[in-house]
Amino acid sequence: MNRLEAVRLVAARELKVKLRDKTFLFSTLFFLFFAAASTVLPALFAGGASSVAVAPGSVYEARLHDAGLEVKVAAEPEKLVRDGDADAAVVDKGGRPEVLAMKSAPGDVVRALSTAPEVRLLDPSAVDELASYLVPFMFALVFFFTSLTFGIQIAQSVTEEKQTRMVEILVAAVPVRALLVGKVVAGGILALAQVALIALVSVTGAQFTDDADNLLPLLAPAMTWFIPFFVLGFVMLASLWAAVGALVNRLEDINNAGMPVQLAVMAPFFLVIFLQDNPTAMRVMSYVPLSAPTAMPVRLFDGDAAGWEPFVALAVLALTTVGALLAAARIYEGSLLRTNGRTSWGAAWRDRELRSI
Repeated sequence: MNRLEAVRLVAARELKVKLRDKTFLFSTLFFLFFAAASTVLPALFAGGASSVAVAPGSVYEARLHDAGLEVKVAAEPEKLVRDGDADAAVVDKGGRPEVLAMKSAPGDVVRALSTAPEVRLLDPSAVDELASYLVPFMFALVFFFTSLTFGIQIAQSVTEEKQTRMVEILVAAVPVRALLVGKVVAGGILALAQVALIALVSVTGAQFTDDADNLLPLLAPAMTWFIPFFVLGFVMLASLWAAVGALVNRLEDINNAGMPVQLAVMAPFFLVIFLQDNPTAMRVMSYVPLSAPTAMPVRLFDGDAAGWEPFVALAVLALTTVGALLAAARIYEGSLLRTNGRTSWGAAWRDRELRSI
């Protein structure tokens, strides 16, 4: 069996196991629901559902209809509001509209009756403040949770195989490095599929918002570049998590052994969130491999990155990922068959027991 075939078999086995895992399926559905709710619900509840009463022949009836409001015609509009049959009423007061409501001003009715001034944007590519905060947060959040969740699952899979001695059978059948790469490939496929579904649901939900025409063209380049950065960043961290799983013999020890990797995932997440308004810090982080998968797409979204920068940052990340894979493979080989307690990083690096397998 050649190494490529072995990788394919290991990846197929991991995919079958994970796709039958109810926890994985439930978490995917939860993320999809969260993505849909965060984009669709604000638009659905942002007005347009209020009922408003007007007098027969009111000059405001057509404007209220055009705003998507439910218009009720009554001889005494105020009475409908007091009886709870309408959320608001619009009456004429000296040739000007007066809005009647019980406890709070209905914003949708007020907006329907207001005349918006003409607006000319001096910087039409600028992003509103809310989007400029949420987009970096979502990029960082997706990469943080995906790499951490799937990384820990890869580590748990390796440790479980050590506990059950299944790893001895696997090592006899396939090369050790093929076993490592197969697990990383399977995790990457599942992670990328989950992120793609979340992106699809989010973009579809964004179509319901008023700013979709302005936001989506700005978001498209960042999302396009996010994919290769995400894949390389995930492979880099997933390989290290596989090495963590090989270092221990009990699932309870994964958190302690994997603390350096957890910090490597958490630090960029918080740095991008807290320093997104600092151009110098974001420029530096877009070239640091651990933070580049989130920092560079954010800079592309904000329009702060030159056209050549993502190529250079991606090349740096690719070289780092190759180095991480080689280092993780050496640690993985040096600790996979050790069953006499937790193996240190140094001991696994020096042990050459499985190098020839």
